[in-house]
Amino acid sequence: MSGIRRSGRAAALVAVVLALAACSDQAGTAVSEPSTTTTVSAADTSSAEATTPASLPYTETELQVTGSTGRVGYDVLIPQIEGGNPAVTAEFNESMRAALQDQIDGSGTDAFTLSSQEHSVAHIGEHVISGLLVTSWNADPPGAHPTPIVATVVVNADTAAPITLADLFPDLPAGLQALSDESARLLPATVAGPDFERSGIEPTEANFANWLATPAGMEIHFNDYQVGPHAIGLVTVTVPWDALADVIDPDLAPVVSS
Repeated sequence: MSGIRRSGRAAALVAVVLALAACSDQAGTAVSEPSTTTTVSAADTSSAEATTPASLPYTETELQVTGSTGRVGYDVLIPQIEGGNPAVTAEFNESMRAALQDQIDGSGTDAFTLSSQEHSVAHIGEHVISGLLVTSWNADPPGAHPTPIVATVVVNADTAAPITLADLFPDLPAGLQALSDESARLLPATVAGPDFERSGIEPTEANFANWLATPAGMEIHFNDYQVGPHAIGLVTVTVPWDALADVIDPDLAPVVSS
C-alpha cells in the first residue's frame, strides 16, 4: 500500500530532512556513529501539511529514507499520513520515523543493511490509526538469508498520543496473560501449527510489542523465529476485542475498535 508520488516537492524535502533530524533527537534514537548522512524523499506529501484543516480525511502516503551511518546502510519506505488533525498526523509520522531509527541504531557492532519489505497504514479508523513497518535486515557482507524486523505504531486520533500496552491494559500483567492465552488458542490454526514456540507467547511486553488496532481485533505481529522457524515466515493472529473485554481500558475499547 503506497501513495501516488507527486512532483514539485523540492522545497518540502529540505523541511522534511530537518524535521526528521529533530524527531530523532527527541525520540532518543539518534544514530550514534559520526558522519551519519541521510537523504529523504517524500511521496504524496504536502508542503502545507501543518496548516491542513482537520476536517479533511487522513490519507496514506509514504516516505523514502536512505543513507548510511558508516556501519549501517538503509533504503527504506515507511508509511506516513497527511490530512486530518495536524497533531495526529505529526505524531504518527514522527513515530514511524522513530521506529525506523530504532532499527537503524540496532544493537552490537556488526555492519548490516536495511531495505523495505512491507509498509502500510494498516487501518485508519474514526478514532485510531495503525501503521506497520517490516524491514529486511541483512548482514554486510550478506549472510545466509535476510531477517525481517517488525515495528508497529498505534495512535489515538482523539488525543494525538500513541497507545501503548500499558495504556490499553490498566492491569498490564492481566492484559498480557490474556494475550498469551488467546495466542495459544489461535496459533495452532496458523502456519506455526500446534508445535509453535511457547516461549514466544510468554506474557511479557516484548512478546506483544508489535500490534495493530483494527475493527476485527488486536492484530499481533510476531517477529521472525518468535513462534516458529524462519522457514514459516512471519506469523500474525487477531485477538477479538470481546476476548479482551475484561482486561481492556473501557475508555479505550471504542477507540481501538473503531
